[in-house]
Amino acid sequence: MTPQERAEKSAAAMWADDGASQWLGMSLDHVAPGAAVLSLEIGPQHLNGHGMCHGGIIYALADSAFAFACNSYNRQVVAQQNSITYLSPGQLGERLTATAREVALSGRSGIYDVSVTAPDGRVVAEFRGGSRQIKGQHFEETP
Repeated sequence: MTPQERAEKSAAAMWADDGASQWLGMSLDHVAPGAAVLSLEIGPQHLNGHGMCHGGIIYALADSAFAFACNSYNRQVVAQQNSITYLSPGQLGERLTATAREVALSGRSGIYDVSVTAPDGRVVAEFRGGSRQIKGQHFEETP
């Protein structure tokens, strides 16, 4: 199995059980070893009291991209720590894209950066997540 096939199979197994990302309206657009791209069109249900995309929705999108990137090796991985900086508001009707990439992976710990962008190219938020590998695989695979 190639690393790309492993990443795709891991993502398919995770996506099948990821009710939260699906319920929010996200789509899994791309996955590769240590990387993932998810997107979400901002609907009225995603707006806060200021008429812009709720920060929790942007955070959830970034967090989901982080999750698919760090789980792309067929190892169960969870978040250990993360932070987000909001730079620009998401607007109704925009499709936000979260692009996650692996920065470092050492032993059971990893660092991932996620950039959330709008269709016009502006950066909506920057997210950094720390991951920790736990026991288990997404699908049966022998080394």
